[in-house]
Amino acid sequence: MRVNTNMVPDILADLQQSQATLNIALQEVSTGKSVSQPSDNPAASAEMVSNTLETANVDQYTNNITNVLANVQQASSALSSVATALTQAVSLGTEGANSTNSSTSLSALAQQVQSILSAVVSDANTSVSGVYLFGGTATGAAPYTADSSSSTGYAYNGNDDSNSVAIGDNLSIQVNLPGSQIFSNSSNNVIGALSSLVSALQSGDTSQISAATSAVSSAINYVSQAQGFYSNAESQLNSQETYLQQDTVTLTTQENNLVGVDEAQAATELSQAETANSAILAAAAKVLPNTLLNYLSVPS
Repeated sequence: MRVNTNMVPDILADLQQSQATLNIALQEVSTGKSVSQPSDNPAASAEMVSNTLETANVDQYTNNITNVLANVQQASSALSSVATALTQAVSLGTEGANSTNSSTSLSALAQQVQSILSAVVSDANTSVSGVYLFGGTATGAAPYTADSSSSTGYAYNGNDDSNSVAIGDNLSIQVNLPGSQIFSNSSNNVIGALSSLVSALQSGDTSQISAATSAVSSAINYVSQAQGFYSNAESQLNSQETYLQQDTVTLTTQENNLVGVDEAQAATELSQAETANSAILAAAAKVLPNTLLNYLSVPS
């Protein structure tokens, strides 16, 4: 039987293979993935390109929803506060339309309605993290400011546009109404109706008080319609967020199926690779020095 005296190439090859196996095992345990480059699994890598792109889109849509949902909820809350304030103003106007009121009583009622007007304007200037909700697309400044030249006492500084956000593939949703449509609409002017009621109470004219009170009552219905818009927007956003969460689970599962590893199995394979690598290193430590001495030995 022939004995191979040149064991160096075989041992070095075994060492190289053992180290490569160990490196792969270490990488799988540390990353949780079986594919780190396209050559590891070309088919899975190709499918992962599509998975990665879709995941990025889903993440963006989810972020869009997160960014606007709080604004929609806050706008709805502000309008609820406005509706409550207007209901109170109607009650005060109805009381003021009674011809038995003294000038002192009417003046006190006028002051109360003026306070309500100020509160409504404050609600119209609601902001979230510096973003004003009722300025249309002009979100950087308060929509309403005091203006003595205006018949209502206030000027609208926003625009008549609205904001929309993408929440899915080919799916966008309008997420706000401009203040000019809610608070200073020509047909249902919330601020104007309250301002007129203040003036009517100050004048003491019961017919004017009744007309202004009726205008405020109509404004309540209009604000309720705006509340309905925000309620529907919130419902759509929540529904789409739930869908995207499910989509995220599906994409994550697909990714795991394509390139994921079984953690327990990966840990076992790593342990085996470490054991095998240690054994080869130990064998090499014993064999290689003697083999090298054979190479270096000179016949006497």
